[in-house]
This record gives sequence, C-alpha cells and structure tokens, in this order.
Amino acid sequence: MTVRKAVFPAAGLGTRFLPATKAQPKEMLPLVDKPIIQYGVEEAIASGCDQIIMVTGRGKTAIEDHFDVSYELETMLKERGKTDLLEIVQKISDMVQISYVRQKEALGLGHAVLMAKELVCCEPFAVILADDIIDAEVPCLKQMIEIYNETGYSVLATQVVEGAAISAYGVLDAKPVPGRHDGRLFEVRDLVEKPKFEDAPSNLAIIGRYILTPTIFETLANLKPGSGGELQLTDGLRALLKKEKIYGFTFEGKRHDAGDKLGFLKATVEFALKRDDLGNDFREYLKTLKL
Repeated sequence: MTVRKAVFPAAGLGTRFLPATKAQPKEMLPLVDKPIIQYGVEEAIASGCDQIIMVTGRGKTAIEDHFDVSYELETMLKERGKTDLLEIVQKISDMVQISYVRQKEALGLGHAVLMAKELVCCEPFAVILADDIIDAEVPCLKQMIEIYNETGYSVLATQVVEGAAISAYGVLDAKPVPGRHDGRLFEVRDLVEKPKFEDAPSNLAIIGRYILTPTIFETLANLKPGSGGELQLTDGLRALLKKEKIYGFTFEGKRHDAGDKLGFLKATVEFALKRDDLGNDFREYLKTLKL
C-alpha cells in the first residue's frame, strides 16, 4: 500500500521557547513568515500524502485556525485589492485534508502516535516531527517513501552526529545494506534512546521523520509505560523489530533543529537568505554587522 497519511504529533508544551509559547503553540512560531508546522505539511504534500492527521492538545487551536478558512481576512483582502496575499491565504486552507485528534495528556511520542490509530487504520503512514525542518531538493519524506516502496518495511530518517551530541538522540545499531543507495541505507538491529557517548552503538541518530507499518499500533498498545508514565516511540520500535524488519535511511538534505533556540535562529537566517524577495537585502545587512 502506498503512504497516503502523515501524522503530526503537536501536543507538546514547547517549554524550551517560553515565554513565547506561553499562549501560542510552538508549532506556530514563524520561520521568516511561515509557521514551523506548515513546512512539514508542505513536505508531506510534496511527498504524495493527501491526508494529514494532527495530534493536538489543549491550547493548540491556533493550528486549526491557521489551516482553516478565514472569511473575515479573505473578505478584507478582496476589498483592498490585495490579490497576492489573498492567494497565499487561500492556498493554506485549500492545500490538503486535515483531521484532528486530541491527546488529553502529554504521555510521550509513542502515545501521540497511538492516538492516530483510528484515523490511520491499517495503512502504512508517515510521522513528521515539525521541529525538524529539512531543506532538501527532493523532500526527505519522499526519499523515505521510495525506500518503503522498495522494502515494504518501516523506515527511520537518520543523520550522522559526531561526538558527545549523539547522547541527545535515539541511536541506531545497524548494518549497511549493499546496493544502489550509496551506503545510505541500513538494516536496524537495535535502537537505543539517548545513550552515553561511550555507549552509543553508532553515530546514526534518529531524526523526526518516520515511515511506519500499522503493526506499530499493536506494539505500542501492548507496551508498558516507562518513566513518568510515558510511552516512548523508541520502545515501540524495539518491540516492532521483533516482528519485522526496520530500515534506517540517511537522507539527502540539511536538517534544522527548530525545536532549539539556536537551531531556530540559524534556520531563520538561512531560509531568509534563500528568499528572492529578502535574500539580497538581508545579506547586505548582515555584512554591516560587526561580528
């Protein structure tokens, strides 16, 4: 079956960006002039997904409003003849079918994925963590779907992370798969969540893109909660690995960690410099700074 549905866990509190996220979702923080989560939705659409499932929680209505029709705004733009802005606004609400499911308690990423079970049903599906913005000529998710179509098994996006920083990630114990993927494809043997640097089985970190088979719902449902009563997706994947293969894929493209303040600032600068309407002026401004 083809991958048609993309799940966006978006119920987190965004504490790393307080006080900015006290009254607005972190997913709505703008990179230049577009909310973080819209980059992920556009990637999913460009990769062939036609159904988006948002797993939201309390205080996340701004996400629903953003992707909904805004009659008052559209009427105002029409009356003032601002057709270019009107087109931008209408494109957002028309881009894709979006469904919403509520995660009443923040009980871990695995729990958030499990909340989407009824809407995903028995199909393979994507999971996108909006914090990870991936700038790629071929969308990262599209690259991964091609691997899924070839293997028929779950695919995890991976990135090489050198040094002690690997301890901030889930890490793969994996062996390269020979073939036409230039050493980018790996068969997973095990997964370790945030290991100590000296205990990390490799330098392959799991990044916020997943293609999962529906069997993951069974493994998550039978999983015992870990610390804090949370269901961790990594634990669910380890249980899945006992039933079927999982692959890791080192995607082509640049990943920005927009869930981190410094990463968010770097992404803002780099995306602004790539803009036709802003890039040249912004570049000239940066040259004037005494750094």
